[in-house]
Amino acid sequence: MSTFLGQLYEAHHRQRRNAGDFVFVPERIPLFQEAIGQGRHVLDLGCRSGALTRHFLDGNDVVGVDVDRAALAKAEQLGITPVVADVDEPLPAASETFDAVVAGELLEHVRFPRALVAEVRRVLRPGGVFVGSVPNAFRVQNRLRFVRGLQPERDPTHLHMFTPGDIRALLANFTGVRTAVIGGRYRRLHARLLAQDIVFSATRL
Repeated sequence: MSTFLGQLYEAHHRQRRNAGDFVFVPERIPLFQEAIGQGRHVLDLGCRSGALTRHFLDGNDVVGVDVDRAALAKAEQLGITPVVADVDEPLPAASETFDAVVAGELLEHVRFPRALVAEVRRVLRPGGVFVGSVPNAFRVQNRLRFVRGLQPERDPTHLHMFTPGDIRALLANFTGVRTAVIGGRYRRLHARLLAQDIVFSATRL
């Protein structure tokens, strides 16, 4: 199954790359770095080629999980330990193994976000941090698409849409849950409606 998914995502990423359709929200970087810290054993879920991972790689031991083998090969060149796996299946890691787990722009892609969050909690050590981000799917641009009779999300691989409240509910078995809306030129005018991303962090009890 992971081989099939890997081929699908490799083709999808190649198509989007050719179309220049990648959205990267740089405001995530310092928030991720602060939450993760240094000297940590880190699991990065859906790391792809390591475009985000490289910003918290220095000083940490990072394992990157993805179904896209071609992307993982690039991540490995950065010093990330690659693991080919489907995150909709049980994670290939022992319980209480990692100090931090990262899921940048991932939860919207998986079939069973609640099951994945349970797996994240399992592989985290007590006191470990879970940090990630999801698109702010209810921003005004998406609402306008819906009014026009279009799918609110352009990306066909997005299976779920999240609000900050949805994220907090998903992390109910964690403590110290924090969410923030970031990105977007006009975010200061109305963060909930105009921000691009929702960033979250939480600690395993």
